[in-house]
Amino acid sequence: MMTARIVRMLGWALALAALSWLAPMHGPASTANATSQGIHGFDFEYGNWRVHHRAKSASDGSWKEFEGTCTARPFMAGQGDIEEHIFSRPTGVGYGTAIRAFDPKSQEWAIWWIDSRYPHLPLDPPVKGRFENDVGTFYSDSVVDGKTVRTRFIWSRITAASAHWEQASSDDAGKTWDTNWIMEFSRER
Repeated sequence: MMTARIVRMLGWALALAALSWLAPMHGPASTANATSQGIHGFDFEYGNWRVHHRAKSASDGSWKEFEGTCTARPFMAGQGDIEEHIFSRPTGVGYGTAIRAFDPKSQEWAIWWIDSRYPHLPLDPPVKGRFENDVGTFYSDSVVDGKTVRTRFIWSRITAASAHWEQASSDDAGKTWDTNWIMEFSRER
C-alpha cells in the first residue's frame, strides 16, 4: 500500500512530466506581432537558444564576451514562465534562472533573477513591464549602497529565430542609462 508521501511525490512527478511534455508543443511564435501583447508576450522565447553574451565588468568597466544556452518554457497555464541559462564564462560554467509571472489585472509581467554564484541572496525587486509595439520594456527600483538605482530590461528585434535583450542601470532616476549586459539569442534548430 502506498503512503500519502509517495502518492504526493508521484503526483508532483507526473505534473512536472506533463509540463515538460506540453512546453515543446506550444512552440515558438511565427512572428513578433503574434506575441507582442499581454499574457503571450514571452511566447516567442519558448524552446532552446544559443546566446552570445556581452557583460560589463563591475571591477574595471571592460566588456567580457562569452557564450551560453537558454531554455524557456511556460508554467501556470502560460501565466508564468521560466528561463534557464547556462553560461560558459572564462571563469567557468555558471547558471541563472529568470522566473516571470503575468498579472492579468495590471497586464504586466514581473521578472525575478536567481544567479548560481549567489543562490542564497534575497531576490531583487522584480522588473515589471509589458510588450508594446514589439518591444518589451521592464523597470525596477532598488537600493544599492544607500542609493536608489533604477534597472531596465529591454527585449527587442524579436523574430521566430532571434531576439535581443539588454540590461541597463540608472542612478539619476532614468535620465541617463548605463547598459551593462547584452544578450543575442539564436534559436537552436
